[in-house]
Amino acid sequence: MTKKHEDDPQGRTGGKTPRGFNANRRNFLRSGAAAAAGVAAVPFVGTAAAAASSQSGASDLPPLGKIPDYKNYGKGETGRKAAENWVDGFLQPSTLTRDEQMKEMDYFIKAAQPYKGMKITAISEVTGTHQFESNILARAFEQITGIKVEHATLQEGDVVAKLEAQLATGRSLYDIFINDSDFIGTHPRMDDVVPISDYMTGEGKDVTLPTLDFDDFFGKSYVTWPLNNKQYMIPDGQFANLYWYRKDWFDRPDLRKKFKDEYGYELDVPVNWSAYEDIADFFTNKVKNLDGKRIYGHMDYGKKSPSLGWRIHDSWLSMAGAGDKGLPNGMPVDDWGIRVNDDLNVLGASVERGGATNSPAAVYAIRKYKEWLDKYAPPEAAGMTFSEAGPVPAQGHIAQQIFWYTAFTPSMTQPGLPVVNDDGTPKWRMAPSPHGPYWEPGMKLGYQDCGSWMLPKATDPKHRAASWLYAQFCICKSVSLRKSLAGLTPFRRSDISSKPMGEAAPYLGGLVEFFRSPAQKYWTPTGVNVPAYGKLTSAWWTNIAKINSGELSPQEGMDAVAEDMDKVFHRIQIANLEKVAPPKLNPKKSKEYWFKQPGAPKPPMENEDPPGETLPYDELLKAFNDPSSIGKKASDS
Repeated sequence: MTKKHEDDPQGRTGGKTPRGFNANRRNFLRSGAAAAAGVAAVPFVGTAAAAASSQSGASDLPPLGKIPDYKNYGKGETGRKAAENWVDGFLQPSTLTRDEQMKEMDYFIKAAQPYKGMKITAISEVTGTHQFESNILARAFEQITGIKVEHATLQEGDVVAKLEAQLATGRSLYDIFINDSDFIGTHPRMDDVVPISDYMTGEGKDVTLPTLDFDDFFGKSYVTWPLNNKQYMIPDGQFANLYWYRKDWFDRPDLRKKFKDEYGYELDVPVNWSAYEDIADFFTNKVKNLDGKRIYGHMDYGKKSPSLGWRIHDSWLSMAGAGDKGLPNGMPVDDWGIRVNDDLNVLGASVERGGATNSPAAVYAIRKYKEWLDKYAPPEAAGMTFSEAGPVPAQGHIAQQIFWYTAFTPSMTQPGLPVVNDDGTPKWRMAPSPHGPYWEPGMKLGYQDCGSWMLPKATDPKHRAASWLYAQFCICKSVSLRKSLAGLTPFRRSDISSKPMGEAAPYLGGLVEFFRSPAQKYWTPTGVNVPAYGKLTSAWWTNIAKINSGELSPQEGMDAVAEDMDKVFHRIQIANLEKVAPPKLNPKKSKEYWFKQPGAPKPPMENEDPPGETLPYDELLKAFNDPSSIGKKASDS
């Protein structure tokens, strides 16, 4: 039996204010978020594509983007008979044949024998994908293996708080965690987890599924520590931060003519931030009203809250071009502006120490963020948090959003929404993110979230083995495609390349095309330069809030972010808190010295507002296959 969760199936928390630095990060998955958008509330992410799948002729697909209620597909059976019932009745479609699925089930049954009757504990944040695991897969796993699972789902801040408490005390609170791969710079330095790759070939060899196929995970590089090439976590689900826009509006001849007459180029998907700003101005100030409704050319949020931190450090600076070239993150300066040496010792975040957090490119990024929020977004956006702002474009009065997570896809496909056609196809599309003037080909283009399983050292070996079996059950090929169609957070190449995903593609606005393309590697999570993720995030949201209120200028605010992070690095250094690659702060030098060095931090540009450039959507879809071509076209224009 799974335990009663602290959050109900809609993610509500009984009116309690979520705690922790990441509280409410993805509460848009809740029905409450849908209600905030002024649309009918539905559990988690909506049932839009459920109707769409039947209308498309793809009747064999399960409802897309819908987390189903639990049903006892095991039919009261246990062991192999229960596995057969789950495979036949629920775990379809799969990229495996039924016989191959049953071979995986047989492996779990056999490997679980020494742990039968045990109870294990797992924890993750509240998202549709993790509720799918907690409410459905945990019960299926128990029926098939005899291992009982308590899979708690809490707000992300609470998950991180429990993780940090467990790592700090060495006391086992949970046997296994799902936490973001953004911690790849933290776990190896703190030496607080068992690297997954070590476990698979060592202690856990006898409980590692032979068909797990780690190379099939397209987030493998995000969980790899480059100094030893070990994988410290294993992906469970992914979503990216892309550009969202109303394709139906952009295609209207009257609007296209009006835009070209006003700005001198075509109304298409923006390639650079200059074009994004022109389009924002066009819809907000030139068009103003469309189909009887006041419209806006931009959507964002600005309320003082922890979510304001990841609005910026989730690669906003790198989208402007503040860091260095390199994938999955810039080296030696990353998208947080943190500089490291070849041994991954942190050298500093401030420009005076060789970082780029308060560099001209970073300040430009913050200035544009605030200007666009003030000038082109609905007035209420400045007082919204991430979860409150997320569903707003579904109301039908937003033309575009530069910072949009693909995990919003289900909430944008609900039948009857003004952004959905009668046949269930979306009026909107997602496209490659436009970039700022400091961006260069070879740099990352945006952020990608990668929730990942992690094995704490504090877990005793027997519980670690049993919990590892459960984690593998949640990500094995027998289960992964069914889970991906429900949560729309795919993580396996084989799933995203499958026929069912192809059938779903017309109803998902570019999601499948993005993850199928080579471009997705240019959208990456926080990387190895960030040595203490949980301890550093408050430097961002507290100071960005002061910028938004006018208490600090963009330059003053980013100076404060850089200084606060350097102070954290210094405390880690003098306390000897990290066993691997500890900070070794550079002595301060003048900004001019660092501006003369190659790469980041980059000196100020004479012109931070080059001519706007757009490309037709179909051309940008081609660019998914060669994303660096976008930058080349912009820089050569």
